[in-house]
Amino acid sequence: MTSQPITPAAPDSLPGRLAAANQDAILLAGRIVLGAIFVKSGLQKLLALGAFAASLAGRGVLQSSFWAVVGVTVEFVGGILIVTGLKARYASLLMILFVIVATGISHRYWDFAEAAARRAQESHFFKNLSIIGGLILLFATGPGRFSLDGWLASRRRKSKAESRKSEVGRMTS
Repeated sequence: MTSQPITPAAPDSLPGRLAAANQDAILLAGRIVLGAIFVKSGLQKLLALGAFAASLAGRGVLQSSFWAVVGVTVEFVGGILIVTGLKARYASLLMILFVIVATGISHRYWDFAEAAARRAQESHFFKNLSIIGGLILLFATGPGRFSLDGWLASRRRKSKAESRKSEVGRMTS
C-alpha cells in the first residue's frame, strides 16, 4: 500500500488537500466505523445463536441452524477483518455478498402491508445499500497504510530490500 492519494486532489481545494494529507487516517476511521456494525451485530447474534436461527427459520430459511452459524461467522469475522484491514479487499467483497443476502432475507419492505413496519424495513434496506456503497469504496481504495495489510506489505518490502542488499554484498565480496 502506498500513502499516495487514491484520486488526484484539486491543489486549490481545501477538502482535496486535507483528504490527500490525511488519507491513511481517514481510511482507518472509515474502516473502524464501517466494520463496527458487523462486529457488534455478529457478536450479539453469536451470544444468542438459537434465537438468531429461529428468526431465520421464521423468515423461511431452510437449515436455519446451519445458516445462522455461517452468517454469524461471516458477519463477525468479516467485521474484524474490515476494522483491522487484514485482507480488506477480500473481506469487503465477502461483506458485500453478506449484506446483499441479509438484506434480501430480513429487509423485504415491499412484503409489509402495515405502514410503520414497511417504513422501518425500507429504512433498513436503504441503510444496507449505503453500507454496500462503503464496502465498494473500501474495495476500490484498499485499507490504507494504517492496516494489517499495510503493515504486512511494509514488512515484505523491507525483507525484499534486505535480501537484495545481502545479495549485492555477496556479489561484491
